[in-house]
Amino acid sequence: MNKSFRQSMAWLHTWAGLLLGWLLVAIFITGTSAYFREEITLWMQPEVHDSTLQPGTVELAMAALNAKAPDAKSWDINLPGPRQAAVELRWQPAKQPKNGGRQRGEQMLMDADSGEVVAPRATRGGNFLYRFHFELYGIDRLWARLLVCLATMFMLIAIISGVITHKKIFKDFFTFRPGKGQRSWLDAHNATAVLALPYHFMITYSGLLLFMTLIMPWGIDAAYEGDRRAFFSEVFSRGETPARPGAPEEMLAIGPLIEQTEARFGKPVERIQITNPNRDNAQITLQVDRDPAVTDRQRGGDPTQVFQGNTGDLIDTRIPANDPVSPGWRIYNFFTSVHMARFADPLTRWLFFLFGVAGSAMTVTGMLLWVSKRTQQLRRDQQPDRALKMVSGLNMASITGLMLAIAAYFLANRLLPVTLTAREDREIQIFFIVWLMSLVHGLLRPNRQGWIEQVAGASLLWLAIPVVNIFTTASHLFTPLAWQHAAIASFDLVCLILAALGGYTLWRLQHKPLPAKARRTRTPRAANTASSKQPAGDTP
Repeated sequence: MNKSFRQSMAWLHTWAGLLLGWLLVAIFITGTSAYFREEITLWMQPEVHDSTLQPGTVELAMAALNAKAPDAKSWDINLPGPRQAAVELRWQPAKQPKNGGRQRGEQMLMDADSGEVVAPRATRGGNFLYRFHFELYGIDRLWARLLVCLATMFMLIAIISGVITHKKIFKDFFTFRPGKGQRSWLDAHNATAVLALPYHFMITYSGLLLFMTLIMPWGIDAAYEGDRRAFFSEVFSRGETPARPGAPEEMLAIGPLIEQTEARFGKPVERIQITNPNRDNAQITLQVDRDPAVTDRQRGGDPTQVFQGNTGDLIDTRIPANDPVSPGWRIYNFFTSVHMARFADPLTRWLFFLFGVAGSAMTVTGMLLWVSKRTQQLRRDQQPDRALKMVSGLNMASITGLMLAIAAYFLANRLLPVTLTAREDREIQIFFIVWLMSLVHGLLRPNRQGWIEQVAGASLLWLAIPVVNIFTTASHLFTPLAWQHAAIASFDLVCLILAALGGYTLWRLQHKPLPAKARRTRTPRAANTASSKQPAGDTP
C-alpha cells in the first residue's frame, strides 16, 4: 500500500475479488436463476402442467376445501397465473396445537380443470437455488447469511476499487481483442463490468440492505431495548384482529363477488381468503395483483375488497396508494424491491436475468484473468506452483463445476423415481456430489485439458435435459402443452442455448491459437513439443 493511490486500489481490487470470488460466482449464478424460480419450480413439477384456469375453477376449489376442512379457521385459494399452473389451497385447522406452539397451516394442489387433488413429485424446485443464493446449504442459517454478507461486502469493495483503478474503463468497453490471452480476458472483464455497472452496484448494495438488521442491529436494539421481535411486529403489523367464533351458516355464492371486485379494479382476482368459513361471521377477502411499484413493497398490500360471507355486503376496500409510507421506507423498499425484482413483468425479469449473467461473467473473467496473468509471468521452463494450480482448480469447480451441478440437479428431477422417499433431498445430494466431483477433477487436472473435459461434460448435460424431458414427460418442446405455459417451453430453450454456448466454448478451447510472441519465437518442431506439455496453470 506504499504505491500510488490507483496502484493501491488495483491491489485492493485484485484481492477483494479473489479471496471470496469462488463464493461470489455461486451467489451470482444462483441469484440470477432466482429471477425465474417460480418458472423453474413449475417445470420441475410436470404433473401440474396440464392444469388451466377455467370459469368454474373457484367453485371447484371451494368444494375441495369444504370436503377437506369444512370447520377450518380460514381458507386460502391462490388461482393459477402466468407463473403457476395449479390451484394452491391452504387452510388453518380449527384445533390449536397441544404444545401451545404456532399453528401451522395445511396445503394441497388442485387441478384447475377437473378439481382433483394433484400430488406432484417432491422437489425444492427453484426455491433451492434461490435460498442457496443467500443461505447456502447445510450450515447454520445465521453463519451462512453472515458469510454471504461478507462476500457481498467484498464485491462492493471490488466494484468501487475497480472503477477507480481503470481510468479508461469506459473507453475499454468498446475494445475487445480476441485470441490475445491475458489482454482478451481483461477486455472481457472490462466490457461485462461497464455493461451493467449500475446493476452491479445496485445488486450488491441492496443485498447488504436486505440483511441490514443482521449486520447493523444496534439502532433497533437501542430503540426497542433488544426486543427485535417487537420491532418487526410494529413494522409489519396490518392491524388485524382475531375473529370471534361464529354459528354455522351457509355462505353466499362467491362468483358475483369476484365479478364485482374485478369490475372495481379492472384486473382478475388472484387470491381468495375466507375467515370463519361456513359461519355467520365469515368474511371473504378478494385480492388482485397491484400495479408494479418499487417503493411500496412492505406497506399497503394488494388491492383488496372484503365482503360479509353470508350476505355479500361490502365491508372494506383497500387500495395500496392510500397507505402512507415514510421516505426512509421508500428508499429501503426501492433498493430491496429492485434486488428481488418482484415488481417486474416478464420482460423486465429477462432484462435483470441478462444483467445477472453479465455480473456472473464479470466475476468469472476476473478470476480467470488472475490466473492468466500469473501464468504468463512464468519463465518458459518454469512450472506453476501449488498455489497457482489450486486457484486454477478452484476456478474450474466454481465455474464449469457449478454449471455441471445445476444441470445434474435438473436431470435428477426427471430421472429419479417419483415415489422415492425424501426425493427432494436426493436431488440436492446429486447437486453437491457432482459439484464435489468437479472440484476433485479440477484440482487433479488444473490445465486446459481439464477445462475441455468439464466444458464438454456441462454441454452434454445441458443438452440432455430437453432430450430426457421428451422421454419422461408429456410437456416437451414438441407438444402443445409446453407452449401453453410459456415458462415450460422457455426452460427447455434456455437449456439448449446453454448447451450451444458450451459447445462453442469447447470449440474455442480446442482451437485456441498460440500467442503471437510464441508463434514468432518457436520453430514448428518446438511448438509441437511445447503443445504436448501444457503448463498446469494454463487457463482456457
